[in-house]
Amino acid sequence: MKTVRKLDHTRYRVSDMEASVKFYTEVIGLEEVKRKKSPRGSELVFLKAPESNELIELCHYPNSGSVNVQEDLTHLGFLVDSLEEFETHIKTLGYSFSDGPHIHPEGGGFAFVDAPEGYEVEVIERRAS
Repeated sequence: MKTVRKLDHTRYRVSDMEASVKFYTEVIGLEEVKRKKSPRGSELVFLKAPESNELIELCHYPNSGSVNVQEDLTHLGFLVDSLEEFETHIKTLGYSFSDGPHIHPEGGGFAFVDAPEGYEVEVIERRAS
């Protein structure tokens, strides 16, 4: 085969690894599956969503300086059962939506919450089929 087969992981560089891991595990609900150091000294943490196989790799590389995420540069999108229930959950942890929720007239919708480094995380409620 001459082309790729599937997505394995996506990397996001972070300045504060522990704050980022706490956000993605406690607020978003991802599972930490592995930690390791890269050959060049980066600290790596791999996370996954409960129903996904693809990983998110958080990378802390002190030699590169602080992370400065531009507005609307990139985001991760996750499915949720209910935007309303997710909003209640994040509020109990001191977070709020940074944009939305935007509810579609036919049902479902989306909203964003910001991770500690400024990366946007989109949560999506699909309309019932």
